[in-house]
Amino acid sequence: MYNSNFDKFPEVVVHGHNGFMGWEEITKELENNIKSLSKQQVVIKLECYHGVLIDPFIEQLKSVFPTARFVDVSVALLPEEKLDELVYPFVTDDPVFGYLTSLTLASFFDADSLSNLAKQLKSADGITVVYGTGASLVPVEADLLLYADMPRWEIQLRFRRNEISNLGADNKEAAFAYQYKRAFFVDWRVCDKQKKTLLSKSDYALDTTHPDEPKMVAGSALMQALQQVVTRPFRVVPFFDPGPWGGQWLKEVCDLKRDEKNFAWGFDCVPEENSLLIRFDHILFETPSINLVFFQTESLLGPKVMEAFGAEFPIRFDFLDTMEGGNLSLQVHPLKEYIREKFGMPYTQDESYYFLEAQDDSFVYLGLKEKINPDEMMGELESAQENSTSFDADKYVEKWPIKKHDHVLIPAGTIHCSGANSVVLEISATPYIFTFKLWDWGRMGLDGKPRPISLEHGKQAIQWDRTTEWTRNHIINQFETVGEGDGWKEERTGLHKESFIETRRHWFTKKVKHHTGNVVNIINLVEGREAIVESPAGVFESFIIHYAETFIVPASVGEYTIRPYGSAEGTACATVKAFVREENLIDYRIN
Repeated sequence: MYNSNFDKFPEVVVHGHNGFMGWEEITKELENNIKSLSKQQVVIKLECYHGVLIDPFIEQLKSVFPTARFVDVSVALLPEEKLDELVYPFVTDDPVFGYLTSLTLASFFDADSLSNLAKQLKSADGITVVYGTGASLVPVEADLLLYADMPRWEIQLRFRRNEISNLGADNKEAAFAYQYKRAFFVDWRVCDKQKKTLLSKSDYALDTTHPDEPKMVAGSALMQALQQVVTRPFRVVPFFDPGPWGGQWLKEVCDLKRDEKNFAWGFDCVPEENSLLIRFDHILFETPSINLVFFQTESLLGPKVMEAFGAEFPIRFDFLDTMEGGNLSLQVHPLKEYIREKFGMPYTQDESYYFLEAQDDSFVYLGLKEKINPDEMMGELESAQENSTSFDADKYVEKWPIKKHDHVLIPAGTIHCSGANSVVLEISATPYIFTFKLWDWGRMGLDGKPRPISLEHGKQAIQWDRTTEWTRNHIINQFETVGEGDGWKEERTGLHKESFIETRRHWFTKKVKHHTGNVVNIINLVEGREAIVESPAGVFESFIIHYAETFIVPASVGEYTIRPYGSAEGTACATVKAFVREENLIDYRIN
């Protein structure tokens, strides 16, 4: 059995602040704060991100403040049928894709109803608590503002458990695919807009990710903690998910549950959906890692990346495990113009496959064969979809043998599919749901239903001139040595010239010097049991990373070094680093 040292719950220790854990400590702190106000009328606003299970907290507050008045802001929501009409242009009828909404949270509410709530709050003596998603919209000044946040990954799990509905809807039993699509294109977008204006002003921030183990910190403490996080390398909390093609490698290397059927995906650096664990003295506080992007944008991303992308983290790392599993779907990603026009996304999913592991028979489908007939190929794909027959991918798509440490580049518009018996470190631009499946080998999803195929979108994306020779010469193992020294070698490995992502591989047996260049760096240890990241100037504490772990180096860190550590000393280690190419930023400006 593999002796895993992969850290599934990385945390960042901050200094100078503590917090409150459990309902007793939390309610006691609020009680003391309210008493210190010495006011006859006290208004508390408890704003919630989508997906928060707020009822347990309200029950606790009612027990501590039995004479207080509690108002659920959802009574001011527009009727559900009107909300369905409102969100339809962004949710659409497409089974997978929608359009990024221009709505705000206020769009979901009746303005007169919010005003009436404000009048009721102003006329009530004692304590009044208005709570729920949109509580901050009630036009009355709050004496205390609380913000209950929620990571997107946990929201997805709650959808799957039928615990929550979409914003303004009563659809707990709806299909997960619909709930996720509506949340991705609408709910999370409007909640993020509101959070950007509120979280830094909140008196307290709540972590209710685990409803029976709530935590609370002062809003100012959270903001100062985020400032500390971006002064050092750090990791976000990975999460893992099964799939119809999933493998067995992640179980061993990342020490996951062995009784699960498989793990197809490992999301080790997707700040939009990952969590960040912050150690405040005696409590471990979980907050969405996207909050770093929102509130420490320049320090994290660097000024040029911030200017181009705004408060968006443009690069993601994840694992695709097909070891003892099956092929991924045959797929393609949209070009920039198409994704902007059809879905409202400002940039597209250029990506690459770096192979962490491969067997003798491992392969990747990449690019088209020479002199194929596009109409014939699309006709056979349509026939396979409509008649539930087979599609001969080998007839049209080039199939390449691959080995460990190969790097395959996949600019948008390139047909591709990673085969069975390999492990991919996928390095990609962030719009990760925009995959047009062309063929899924006739299999069912984990829910027993066919996975959606997107042939109409796909045929608009395929670049038919990316055939065998072009693929060989432009996007397979484009390694170029750019530097060497005592005990190290640096190689440029991609991505394709049209992408804004640059990747570099370092092989090393001794210390390697790095510099962020004032842009965020994302790094994975692709060879070696462990390494240590250090600051030559002593500006951050030494940071140990283990095999296959991804970590982020904020732009503001500047100079840092990496060397083999512990049992890896004296052995050959390797990292793959990704960052944004400055020369390509003009094409991706989204502000």
